[in-house]
Amino acid sequence: MRRVLPFAIAALLALSGCPVGPDYKRPMVDTPETFREQIGPAEMASLADMPWWEVYRDDVLRGLIKEALENNYDLVAAAARVEQARAQVGITRSEIFPQVGYEGGAQRARQFFGSTIPNQTFNTFLGAFNVAWEIDVWGRIRRASESSLADLLGTEDFRRAVVQTLVTDVATAYFELLELDLELQIARSMTESFRETLQLFERQYLGGVGNKLETSRAAAALAQTAAQIPSLENRIVAKENQIGILLGRYPGPVRRGAPLIEQTVPAQVPPGLPSTLLERRPDVSEAEQNIVAANALVGVSVANFFPRIGLTALYGGQSTMLENVVKGPGSIWAIAAQITGPIFQGGALLESYHQQVGLRDQAKAQWAQSIITAFAEVSNALSAQQKLKLVREEEMVAVVALREAVRLATMRYVGGLASYYEVLEAQQQLFPAENNLAQTRRDELLATVFLYKALGGGWGADDYSPPGWFEFAQVCGEPRTYSPAAGDLPPAAVVETAPDAPAEDAPAAPM
Repeated sequence: MRRVLPFAIAALLALSGCPVGPDYKRPMVDTPETFREQIGPAEMASLADMPWWEVYRDDVLRGLIKEALENNYDLVAAAARVEQARAQVGITRSEIFPQVGYEGGAQRARQFFGSTIPNQTFNTFLGAFNVAWEIDVWGRIRRASESSLADLLGTEDFRRAVVQTLVTDVATAYFELLELDLELQIARSMTESFRETLQLFERQYLGGVGNKLETSRAAAALAQTAAQIPSLENRIVAKENQIGILLGRYPGPVRRGAPLIEQTVPAQVPPGLPSTLLERRPDVSEAEQNIVAANALVGVSVANFFPRIGLTALYGGQSTMLENVVKGPGSIWAIAAQITGPIFQGGALLESYHQQVGLRDQAKAQWAQSIITAFAEVSNALSAQQKLKLVREEEMVAVVALREAVRLATMRYVGGLASYYEVLEAQQQLFPAENNLAQTRRDELLATVFLYKALGGGWGADDYSPPGWFEFAQVCGEPRTYSPAAGDLPPAAVVETAPDAPAEDAPAAPM
């Protein structure tokens, strides 16, 4: 035992050595000083720093998001994936510790010793503990543990990305649902308007002033508009079911809060410094962890070129009598050191090294691509915010003007100064204009939703509820549901008047 002790101490000291293979260094990346379409100087503050309950002001929407974060099955699966990765870290790291086991056996045998000695039947009992320990001289196990840890961190980033996407999807579907409600309201209003026009034309026809062509055209316009109602009701049901999936519930009605035109978003939406985008976006962080994991596996492939050094030990007892296994002269022990290593494997080790280097380079390219994609998404959202506001203002002017045109055309027709064509044309232009205005308002809200996601917001406080949060039923009263078929819709909307250097390659390894 004393002779083996110095060797064991030397092996322990070897563990403090640096593992082979390249240490991770973040690749160099040049980020722009400002985002494209950014107005004003870059600021440290960012919309992404706000928790989701401050970005989305609708109490009903807040309740839906909170329910989704508690019940969504994709999020549950992502959390389970994190637990799997955490367990894998423990499995990989366990190899660095001595592996202790036990063995036992019982045997009864008959043996022939020769013609002069009669055959003998005897029993043999064995009980022992064994220890096997690989001395991680070259850092193979440490590099593998480093890779597993990076996988864990990347999986946690994936979970955060699921949270971020879930918050975004719920808000997006909710605003789309409110826009469909508004379109349905517009369709019903226009259907009633066309019905009144048809009645007007019929009265004129019966009075001998109009003609059958007028009533036929009015009836066709009424039918075409009325046909939009069941189609919109079907889309509303589908959108409610989509929200139900996100919330982890069975299909059913969905609560509404304020109507579409009353929805508000933060007035000031600074995007923040571009350099912070790399830290905020969970998908970018996940892509970087993939580089860390692949880089560590390069070190594992390099360590495979070198011999593995290990210690084994055995201690126990062996006897022909069961009671003498743990006492008496039958005690046995053994201590051994071993070294194993490759000599020739047909180039498999070298190709494995090249394979891991290729995977690392692939991960670097994907990380760089994720950064470019992130900046493009922020730029798109900023541009949409600016341009959609201008579009909405012009469309409001058009709606107000077309409503006045319908009123004037109807008055002129009744007074005999205009034909039926002017009335129908004005009404048919107003219907799509009001729909376009509703869709633009929806897109304007969604632009903020997408900017919030593009900047990496929505997941930082996913494990917390808003301050002073209380039961949603107490906020909104009884569950508020809508049945499009029954005509139960929010109040009528009022249209506003317009006014690294790359990580170093592994050192040359023996063939």
